[in-house]
Amino acid sequence: MTEQLILLPILTQALIAVFLLFCWGKLRVQQLISILGSTLNLAFAGWLFISVWQNGIASVQSGNWEAPFGITFVADTLSVTLVLLTAISGLAVSIFASVTVVAARLRFGFLPILHFLLMGLCGGFLTGDIFNLYVWFEIIIISSFVLITLGSEKQQLEGSVKYFALNMLASIIFLTALAILYGLFGTLNMADLSGRIAQVENRSLVHVCALFFFVGFGIKSAVFPLYFWLPDSYHTPPSAVSAIFSGLLTKVGVYALIRVFTLLFTDDVFIDTVLLGVGVLTIFSGGIGSLVQTNIRKVFSYLIICHIGFMIAGLGLFNKLALAGMMFYLIHDILVKTNLFFVSGLIYKIKGSDDMRVLGGMYKSNPMISLLLAVPLFSLVGIPPLSGFWPKISLILGALESENFLVLGMLLFGSFITLFIIARLWAKVFWKPGDQLKIRKDFEYFSDYSQTRKVFVLIPVIMLAAVSIYVGFGAEHINTLAERVAGELLDTKPYIQTVLGK
Repeated sequence: MTEQLILLPILTQALIAVFLLFCWGKLRVQQLISILGSTLNLAFAGWLFISVWQNGIASVQSGNWEAPFGITFVADTLSVTLVLLTAISGLAVSIFASVTVVAARLRFGFLPILHFLLMGLCGGFLTGDIFNLYVWFEIIIISSFVLITLGSEKQQLEGSVKYFALNMLASIIFLTALAILYGLFGTLNMADLSGRIAQVENRSLVHVCALFFFVGFGIKSAVFPLYFWLPDSYHTPPSAVSAIFSGLLTKVGVYALIRVFTLLFTDDVFIDTVLLGVGVLTIFSGGIGSLVQTNIRKVFSYLIICHIGFMIAGLGLFNKLALAGMMFYLIHDILVKTNLFFVSGLIYKIKGSDDMRVLGGMYKSNPMISLLLAVPLFSLVGIPPLSGFWPKISLILGALESENFLVLGMLLFGSFITLFIIARLWAKVFWKPGDQLKIRKDFEYFSDYSQTRKVFVLIPVIMLAAVSIYVGFGAEHINTLAERVAGELLDTKPYIQTVLGK
């Protein structure tokens, strides 16, 4: 039964995108199809998750070609969790984009491209073939490039050049690594490669190949020192685009690192040292970068980088506590980072600016909305019992178990930096007295929206805030999920046996 469900999230997003193309120019119809289709996709993703949780890992071979000769799709706990999170975030972004993105951009194919992007993300998470992962990455890059440039404003085009150039470089490096792998082993099925790479005696050659993958995926994940494209591009498109980018695009790079360095390149001190070193430097550089920013979306962009370091460090520690903490943090981060860019978009619509130097008085003028926005902001900090608190405990315990006090210190540093930055943002934007006069003219403010439209803007923020609250207050359930993922990453035999049938 599970095998029949694996392709549903990919096919559903593809069909939504195609239907939207047939409704070109009919904005109301497109918005309705996008929201209803995303709701249906969420149901399919939930069904797949439940099926894998109850029945275990499943795989399907496209065209009935047996592995490793055909294209394999695999649904393990890690991949279906990310597919489910993609469906949740995708629904929220569909609603938010339908009511906040200007009509001119919607008319030029915004919603179809959004669903092609979501299709690429689902495909990347479910593929069991590393060349097929490259194909899905290209679909993601093409779709995201269209979204980031749609509107052709100067700021967007400047950001998109850096975004596209660095991501294309990452793709070239990734393709080079694939060529080395195929030249060595004659296969690109990840389950098949797992056993073969472990038998190679020339570890230097393995290290070179691993570093190619690390650099390629590291650029896409925005790790140190390959992150500078992200804060220069993520603040340029509409908030709906920034939300899906911040929540999911960097995470598909993190997913690729997790998959490659737990399935292919494992039990290697050199690789673990590289991951730990880069993780520590990513936390530090992202945290320091966020301290000097005044633009809210740039602050959040640097915090994306800082918190990517938490996950990379957890992967480098490579014990069950750290891997469970990494997985818990990944779940928390996707939900909160998506919501944070909704928050920045809402502040921009209310005040007409996202510069903290001119903002203020948000709580006085909009107390209920401010309390709603406090949920993702304080979840990001990790104030107990909100969602950001629990994974940090697991990561800290994992660092103590490995006796890696540098990582432990940097985890604490990143946590305190995040606390300081969010406290400063709250003080300047919400508590500080502010001018209630409209800052900009010829701009559609939130106060100009109809009552129905205001409700639809707030629905995705409320939805993701509610899920984040569940993750925090239901931490025991999420921790059970994270520990199961950690167990599967440490013991890959069930994954390999499911794919290869032996």
